[in-house]
Amino acid sequence: MTFFYYLSDFIIPVIIFYIIAYALTEKVHVYDEFVTGAADGLKTVLKIMPTLVGLMAAVGMLRASGFLDFVARNLMGVAAFLHFPVQLIPLAIVRLFSSSAATSLALDIYKSYGTDSYIGLIASIMMGCTETVFYTMSVYFLTAKVTKTRWTLAGALISTFAGIAASVVLAGRL
Repeated sequence: MTFFYYLSDFIIPVIIFYIIAYALTEKVHVYDEFVTGAADGLKTVLKIMPTLVGLMAAVGMLRASGFLDFVARNLMGVAAFLHFPVQLIPLAIVRLFSSSAATSLALDIYKSYGTDSYIGLIASIMMGCTETVFYTMSVYFLTAKVTKTRWTLAGALISTFAGIAASVVLAGRL
């Protein structure tokens, strides 16, 4: 095991050295390439900024309006049937849109129920095995100019529900 600790200490410097050595042997102007890449990155950030602002505003409105609590109250029967804690319904919904807002909700859950509680364990596992589906799709498809998403949304939602189910099962067995 200590081998991996030593190896991890050297991975980044070795990769940097390899890039510099490769650039020198191929006569690539590393700094110019870096500046070009950074400029392209800034263009991408400016391109996706309206999408990010819109998603953040929508999630903030959902939380502030009480809509998430309303949905949780209306899904109590379904949640009980599936053995899913009602307290985690807002987290499951928000996680589809925003990782930072979901993290904020998870912290609220930890404060209320504790990190080692059954609800806290499900929240932790769910945060690790689900994805911000709508955020990821909007940002990446917008950047890549993809217009036909085909089955991406269906596949992503199925995998998210599988991650939520796995979090319930795993937390129950710990």
